[in-house]
Amino acid sequence: MIDFTSIEQMLRDTEQAGLPLWKHIQLSDCHAQDITPESSWARMSAMLESMIQADEGYRAEDRSHSGLVGGDGGKMADYGRGDTLCGPLLTDVIAGALRMGECNACMKRIVAAPTAGACGVLPAVLLPYRRHFGAGEKALVQALYVASGFGMIIAARASISGAEGGCQAEIGSAAAMAAPALVHLQGGSPEQMADACAMAVKNLLGLVCDPVGGLVEVPCVKRNVIGAMDAFSAAQMALAGIKSRVPPDQVLDAMAEVGRSLPHTLRETGKGGLAATPFGLEYAPKSE
Repeated sequence: MIDFTSIEQMLRDTEQAGLPLWKHIQLSDCHAQDITPESSWARMSAMLESMIQADEGYRAEDRSHSGLVGGDGGKMADYGRGDTLCGPLLTDVIAGALRMGECNACMKRIVAAPTAGACGVLPAVLLPYRRHFGAGEKALVQALYVASGFGMIIAARASISGAEGGCQAEIGSAAAMAAPALVHLQGGSPEQMADACAMAVKNLLGLVCDPVGGLVEVPCVKRNVIGAMDAFSAAQMALAGIKSRVPPDQVLDAMAEVGRSLPHTLRETGKGGLAATPFGLEYAPKSE
């Protein structure tokens, strides 16, 4: 557990400590877990390596048990070899999010970031960044610390559970972690990281959790794509000097309130939204 109750406090304490944000988050984690910085770094580095292995271990021919998911990451990678609409970087991001979401649905090893259903967002942001910008392990691990600091505050102040707060709490939280990580990688300030986090949340505020058949497959995999793209857009706005008009902590409080206001049918029960369409009902669990 990281010892911050608000983004405002995290930024204030970081400034007072005279440390980079990632380092202050790391030391707070070390204090909370009673571990050394070296041990903490090794754990975070292992998380990054697991993301890389999961991405590299993707097989386009794999299908989930339901048959709903599989192969789309391969299709997007193939499309990316030509003249694409979004260009090489964002096409790589889309393909990466699809690959990781499909790995989760096919029961492969993934990194919950912050949840299994949202496992595709952070890797789809960090790994293409690594490929296209040449970022090394040190920079990416630092970015993961930044993401974790914002993620812990979101978890404490709002939610990272689809069952509690809808998909805004899963894909939204993942995007809100990935956006400040990108700002860090681009040399942005802690204040810009906070604005990126807030804007990423606002962009997905109210997103419902309506898995077809109760499975983390449809629409979850493709929502990882929108989460990753959201992170890039929020980070770029923040780096341009665009601020969140609503203070970041107030955005998280609004996220919590919206989550509580969602009807239970739209909070991972598989009873509303896309799950209740004629197509979705074909995959609904049969009553005993």
